[in-house]
Amino acid sequence: MGTAHLVACAAATACLLTHTDAAADAAGWFHSGGGVLAHKGGDADSIELDPLMTFDLGVGTSENMPFILGGYFKVQPVLGQGADVAWMARFATLGFQQDWIGFAADAGLYHRAWGPVSTGFLGQAILGLPFGLQLAAIGTVGNNDSFGFGGTLGLDLVRLTVSRKHLLDWWPNPRPVDNLYDTAQQR
Repeated sequence: MGTAHLVACAAATACLLTHTDAAADAAGWFHSGGGVLAHKGGDADSIELDPLMTFDLGVGTSENMPFILGGYFKVQPVLGQGADVAWMARFATLGFQQDWIGFAADAGLYHRAWGPVSTGFLGQAILGLPFGLQLAAIGTVGNNDSFGFGGTLGLDLVRLTVSRKHLLDWWPNPRPVDNLYDTAQQR
């Protein structure tokens, strides 16, 4: 083993054995909801209307800034048809994440493996409401002449518990982000 390898191993060992405190203040999302999707694909002459569920899981930048950028994975079962999956980017206001009301916009790529198979764009505009509730308007455009539009109402458990900054005297967060940050700073 050469000198360069010994130096690299010594540096890696020093990094692994060094103890430091970390404070994670990243935004997070864990959402589920339901609604309706009007969709058309392939040679179909008519638009079909089906019930829709949605499950999202993602992470974003710090909640200490006025805007949050992030990304997440979305599974969107269309009942009676199949499921769409998507990788999305999110732009959200701090109000969306923590306060009574706020807004977010999502855009990304989806894949549909049911009906006329389709890959394309999925976007949504979201109104964040108190207690982690959110109301979303959804639109899709994909290949094979497919498109869709609809809406969902759901609950984000991270926004409800960890990120919420309202009614804390009445219903405290079990592990609010600020407490995590303050505890790490005190060490």
